[in-house]
Amino acid sequence: MKILIIRFSSIGDIVLTTPVVRCLKQQLGADIHFLTKRNFEKILSSNPHIDRVFSIEKKTSEVIDLLKAEGYDAVVDLHGNLRSLQIKWALGVRSYTFDKLNFEKWLMVNLKINRLPNAHIVDRYLKTVEPLGVKNDGKGLDFFIPKEDEMGLISDAKFQIPTGAAPSNFKLQTSNFVAFVIGAAHATKRLPTEKIIDICNQIRLPIYLLGGKEDAERGALICVKSSSYVVNLCGKLNLNQSASVVRQATKVVTHDTGLMHIAAAFGKDIVSVWGNTIPEFGMTPYLPTADSQIIEVKDLSCRPCSKIGHDKCPKGHFKCMEMMDAFAVAAAVNR
Repeated sequence: MKILIIRFSSIGDIVLTTPVVRCLKQQLGADIHFLTKRNFEKILSSNPHIDRVFSIEKKTSEVIDLLKAEGYDAVVDLHGNLRSLQIKWALGVRSYTFDKLNFEKWLMVNLKINRLPNAHIVDRYLKTVEPLGVKNDGKGLDFFIPKEDEMGLISDAKFQIPTGAAPSNFKLQTSNFVAFVIGAAHATKRLPTEKIIDICNQIRLPIYLLGGKEDAERGALICVKSSSYVVNLCGKLNLNQSASVVRQATKVVTHDTGLMHIAAAFGKDIVSVWGNTIPEFGMTPYLPTADSQIIEVKDLSCRPCSKIGHDKCPKGHFKCMEMMDAFAVAAAVNR
């Protein structure tokens, strides 16, 4: 049996599909192929449960002929958009499509009427493939780091502490540190810089800041203004290398991001901070540890303002993050 799974983006959403991949592979013995966008191909390339990864830049026409030649028995559409519909039409085989609950999310965002199911998106993904005879194996998420991207934090010369970014006696270490993911795809998912500094100053362990190149300048400022031992790795690592840091961390502080789900795949203690998005959307850390904690500002009439995020607060006050309790975040890390 040969099955094509479709999920084009993004990092977290793709990581959340990994239980479906594993269960289809192990329970059906199927050949599993995965179609995604080129930017996210490396997330899947080391997954031993995937036999082949296809990717597109923009258009499905880039891969249609290749996919037709594979002779799939079924398509599992976990994205549910126009592109995935084009693939299903072109292949003409039986398909199983994930219900994204767009109407229910619209009700929640616009009218604050909650008709969302009390179910994690992973369980809903797996419900999609139940007709194939697949059951949830309870093993959680997967994330596989290529050997070349595993980070030896003590010995790797690339991670000399930038001048002024941390105390002179600070030593890089591979145990007993906090990974703090300061980035997120949308501004309304990110804590303000001063709030992060406040949290860092209350955390008792060394802290490694993680984020993309766009977070590097902010990370440097956090290092300078924090009394805690903080190292800025923003913009210095690729995704797999950042995942390696997360895997080695004692605890992980993160916004609603892809690295949050990667941390869940490693069974880490996660302190997740939620701004404009809400846990009720069903994308909290999957199978959280007993010491994981969700922190949010509840009972705001404007929240959620989006199912994804905005470049700035639509109301202008950004209360969902400005009112975040820095002490509560740090206490969750320190306990």
